[in-house]
Amino acid sequence: MIKTKISLLAAVLSTSMLALPAWSATKVTEVEGIQEYKLDNGLQVLLFPDPTKETVTVNVTYHVGSKHENYGETGMAHLLEHLVFKGTPKHKDIPAELSSHGARPNGTTWTDRTNYFETFTATEENVNWALSMESDRMVNSFIAKKDLDSEMTVVRNEFERGENSPFRITLQQMMAGAFTWHNYGKSTIGARSDLENVSIDRLKNFYKKYYQPDNATLIVAGKFDPKSMIDKVEDYFGPIPKPTRQLEELYTQDPAQDGERLITVRRVGDVQLLGTMYHVPAGSHKDFAALNVLSEVLGSTPDGRLYKELVKSKKASQAFGFNFQWEEPGVAIFMAELDKSADLDKAQKTMLSTLESIQSHPISDKEVQAAKRSILKDIKLAFNSSEDIALDLSEWIGMGDWRLLFLNRDRMEKVTTADVQRVAEKYLTRNNRTLGRFIPSEKPERVDIPQVANVKDMLKGYKGRAVVSQGEAFDPSQDNIDKRTEVVTLSSGVKVALLHKKTRGESVVLRINGQMGKLGKLQGKNTIGDATGDMLMRGTTKLSREQLKQAFDKLEASVRIGGSSEGTFARVETTKTNLAPTLKLVAEVYQQPAFSQKEFDLYKGQQKVGIEQQLQDPQALAFNAYRRHQSPYTKGHPAYVSTFEEALTELNNLSLKDVKNFYNTFYGADNMQIAVIGDFEKKKVIKQLESLTKDWHSSVAYERVERPYKQLKVDTLTFNTPDKENATFVASLGLAVGMENADAPALTVGNYILGGGFLNSRLATRLRQKDGLSYGAGSFLNLSQLDKRGSLGAYAICAPQNLAKVEIGFKEEVAKVLKSGFTQEELDAAKSGLLQSYRVSRSQDNELVGELAFNVRLGRDMSFDKDFEKAIKSLTLKELNSTFKKHIKLENFTLIQAGDMSKAKL
Repeated sequence: MIKTKISLLAAVLSTSMLALPAWSATKVTEVEGIQEYKLDNGLQVLLFPDPTKETVTVNVTYHVGSKHENYGETGMAHLLEHLVFKGTPKHKDIPAELSSHGARPNGTTWTDRTNYFETFTATEENVNWALSMESDRMVNSFIAKKDLDSEMTVVRNEFERGENSPFRITLQQMMAGAFTWHNYGKSTIGARSDLENVSIDRLKNFYKKYYQPDNATLIVAGKFDPKSMIDKVEDYFGPIPKPTRQLEELYTQDPAQDGERLITVRRVGDVQLLGTMYHVPAGSHKDFAALNVLSEVLGSTPDGRLYKELVKSKKASQAFGFNFQWEEPGVAIFMAELDKSADLDKAQKTMLSTLESIQSHPISDKEVQAAKRSILKDIKLAFNSSEDIALDLSEWIGMGDWRLLFLNRDRMEKVTTADVQRVAEKYLTRNNRTLGRFIPSEKPERVDIPQVANVKDMLKGYKGRAVVSQGEAFDPSQDNIDKRTEVVTLSSGVKVALLHKKTRGESVVLRINGQMGKLGKLQGKNTIGDATGDMLMRGTTKLSREQLKQAFDKLEASVRIGGSSEGTFARVETTKTNLAPTLKLVAEVYQQPAFSQKEFDLYKGQQKVGIEQQLQDPQALAFNAYRRHQSPYTKGHPAYVSTFEEALTELNNLSLKDVKNFYNTFYGADNMQIAVIGDFEKKKVIKQLESLTKDWHSSVAYERVERPYKQLKVDTLTFNTPDKENATFVASLGLAVGMENADAPALTVGNYILGGGFLNSRLATRLRQKDGLSYGAGSFLNLSQLDKRGSLGAYAICAPQNLAKVEIGFKEEVAKVLKSGFTQEELDAAKSGLLQSYRVSRSQDNELVGELAFNVRLGRDMSFDKDFEKAIKSLTLKELNSTFKKHIKLENFTLIQAGDMSKAKL
């Protein structure tokens, strides 16, 4: 540890006989493996040990969010979140430290809370660093004027990015219309004027007031010894004094609405949105479980009422619903997306009729059971990941108490059809609605939202239920993975990688990859292949799309199956008990697709709206141009990338006959690989996979479509998107290097320093930290595993008027690298960050299973990764700089810009 209790007081004891203070942690309670402690200074500590992971997640949640902001301070909680990454006297460059420790970090701000988290390899050095960093920035962050000056423009750019989203703008305006007085009606991002004018003194006061141990919860989850961890927490956080200030309670509440409200937003765009919003109780209220079930009954796809009434009737392309589950009364929201030529009035009439006529069209037992299965499945699967729970707890802490996570689950299980019917009739009413219109009524029709008196009293003595079954402590080294992985060949010829281990909640993940076709047969079939893959999960000959979803929900299985013109994939997450029936259902999806005309028509309509949305989206246009530049093939080639206009034409010409013919011609198990990780019975799994692959053949023998390196044309591409507040800059460079090339490790490290890591790369430091031009800036490297080719891309989002400055900054940073090279300090930090991030990735079963499946395809094991990491570890500064200069030439970059070019010229 950096500082112990004794070392912190050594100076005092040398001149004084004062007694050592005791920074004790008192255990408060324990629920299902999560232990709660309280430090003397008021810090709440939650420990969630999980020996099955080689990682630790540290998450500090502060009980402060946008609702705590005063007049002129909107967006300040979020702005402060950015500044807390700027460093402390002890940890001067937090982004660099996060990258060097291979952490997966972030910070988020919401209405009731702000949190900071990082997941990293479970070593004592990493744990000590994380606790030291989080305890130090709790009270010692710089919060400096120079950082505000640069970061304000970054947050403003984030604000501008949100201004490009029709959904976000519509929702933001609806929230403002729904809340008359409460700060929930104000967007977390804040008002532009407040962002541009808030003073550093107000930010410092806000920080000192709320960033204190008595207003925070520290969550630690992963592989650690609880006794040792609480000692560390005492050492790092205990010395922070308890503040003398008292936090005042918030008391502003909105009265019941006196009538429906209407919000209309008119902006440039290519889709229409329709939304309804209803006031509902706080997330801790007993009604909320039934409201969540109601939201699923009404808003799920493809079995929700809104989907059936709006999407299936082609009045809308999408329909969905969700709730904002907050500490104080929030809202239930239902939205629909429509083609720009659709009849908005008809869709509105249907939506309101569906939502507000439940009294005459009662909720059924079947609907409630299906909704509960879907929700409870997600809850159960979440409990299989201590990392997910560690982050999810922030939301429940914001609602008033972390144990609400468990109480909500308990309540959800007990929800009845009568409960759902009751809340639907109570809350989904005209005068409790924000849609847009004001119409006087003869008498008041108010919905009084019930309050929760005291969350602590409600949860007093709550113990929860038995802890989820624990897994084994698994070493994610390449050698151990190879030792534990068995590769078998099925009678069909399909190769299967099996990695059996005891997992939390007896979870199992499975990946199926299949390749198909050959160049001559695949010409002009990109759109057809994509549609065929997307149609697989839209029903079988035995089950409709709705029934298929419900069947997977009953099995507590998360399943995604799809494909393209050159292959198919399946991703499955379930449990040991449900693996066999889940695989049986996966086989049915693959071998007995329905390809119904009704679902096909819905698919085409949804795709059309999705493509049209991108026609004026700067980011979509810029990155599509990047993909087109990196794939210089003639139209019709499997690697050709269509423009959005071409995609619309191809979609319009697509027929269901095309899809059926493609499936019958190309689909089969002839060139398929499967990987399974988790708690399973080997013989049963092999038997199921035999059934899935046996006697299922493609009529076209597979031949891989090669994509050799091609010299790319250097160009400058510009896309004008009028009335868009945000712009996108992308740079594109082709490389004659694949993953097996000797230069691949050096290029990987070089890219990490140039534009990877976490906010501390060369590009992020220049364009975000220093110049304050971009919320997001960096680079990315793609090296083919199959061909000797690769690509380097760089990107930044910014205001249109800053595009020229971003281009200058990008060019100058690349020029500096090519002239002076990287530094030894940068190389050491990059090595540490990359190698630890690789280990974190191997600790995630859902990531490792994909790698095992790909290794089976290539006929290799984890030794390739091991050798690649060895090459990174032994890389010298001279090798790094010479390799980067060898392949990267500034004059070879194609530059792409998309945005409102009338503003770019200002």
